[in-house]
Amino acid sequence: MSWVEDAAGSAYDLDNLPYGVFSIDDSARRVGVRIGDFVLDASAAAALGGDPGNGPDLATAWGRPTLNDFMALGHDAWQVARAWLVEVLGAEVHRDRVEPLLVPLSEVTLHQPFEVADYVDFYCCLQHATNVGRIFRPDGEALLPNWRHLPVGYHGRAGTVVVSGTDVRRPRGQRLPAGSSAQVRPSPELGPTRRLDIEAELAFVVGAPTPLGTQVPTSAFAEHVFGVTPLNDWSARDIQAWEYVPLGPFLGKSFATSISAWVTPLEALEHARVALPGQDPPPLPHLQVEEPAGFDVDFEVELNGEVVSRPPYAAMYWSPAQMLAHLTSNGASLRTGDLYASGTISGDDRDQRGSFLELSWGGRDPFGSSDRTFLEDGDTVTLRATAPGALGGRIALGDVTGTVLPSCST
Repeated sequence: MSWVEDAAGSAYDLDNLPYGVFSIDDSARRVGVRIGDFVLDASAAAALGGDPGNGPDLATAWGRPTLNDFMALGHDAWQVARAWLVEVLGAEVHRDRVEPLLVPLSEVTLHQPFEVADYVDFYCCLQHATNVGRIFRPDGEALLPNWRHLPVGYHGRAGTVVVSGTDVRRPRGQRLPAGSSAQVRPSPELGPTRRLDIEAELAFVVGAPTPLGTQVPTSAFAEHVFGVTPLNDWSARDIQAWEYVPLGPFLGKSFATSISAWVTPLEALEHARVALPGQDPPPLPHLQVEEPAGFDVDFEVELNGEVVSRPPYAAMYWSPAQMLAHLTSNGASLRTGDLYASGTISGDDRDQRGSFLELSWGGRDPFGSSDRTFLEDGDTVTLRATAPGALGGRIALGDVTGTVLPSCST
């Protein structure tokens, strides 16, 4: 356990060590590592005695204003860096030199941790897909024919991925007037969304790139994925419902996607691995995985201080390794900073649904103490997530928070 004050036994002990980007007052942005309620100035620590052994130039990579340079060093460098951090934050012999480089979390400003290259959102939860299918197609099949054969996804907008704490402006777009039907030659109107929603997701951050024309097998998942972050894919359901046929989500999704200020290394989740719930029929050979391929990550969705849902990521049908393999199966390249998300996480029970669309069953059934169906201006949503750690407790993934602002009038 760590010698850092109050870190031992906490959700941010040596078995976590998430990376972020911070500044103090007007100082330059650089990489920090969270330990307890402190942030280690990683570049300054690496520069104390040179980089470990003949390893990567961590001091330089950690001195950059994003994680991208460090992530681009690749899997071997990530392992060297983590082993070194565990050593200097865990062995008392290093305390006198490293302790002055710890800054209280309350004194730093956190920034977006990496520059997003591309963003892909998947639709990988059986319970969520089934619920949505039943809401929108009550007289038809809940799942479309392709759903159990591939992880369905769409390409999102990298430029509107924002860090936790960023306010979210209620989007405007085309929507159908209340009471009208898309089946009877509709006449849409332009206005603020009436059905602003959230989606509780787990996202994966690509570090090691690939050239165009390369396919990444499921077995190479850990060679390319640097870490994870909780993600809130804000959604305007009425705009989405009108626009998404036949090409899928666009403006109803692209106005904001929130991620944590902390990226938890994939290696920190080794003790959270669990088997998938089962896939029937078996996927095609290029999508088959060795178990355990899932992760035991428990989420909380908090609305204005009240927990309204606890989605379990362990329930996910498709694994992140399968998402990555499918994403590259046509030869699409990976870039450092690529972000791909699981899609909404939902469990079997009502209080495990990861979107307000499901919690309210399409707006029919209010939920929570405020009898909410969709988000109102001024609402604050926070996603929290924890997972089993190597030291026997649970590690915390960084929170994701956003507050809804009114729509612009023009």
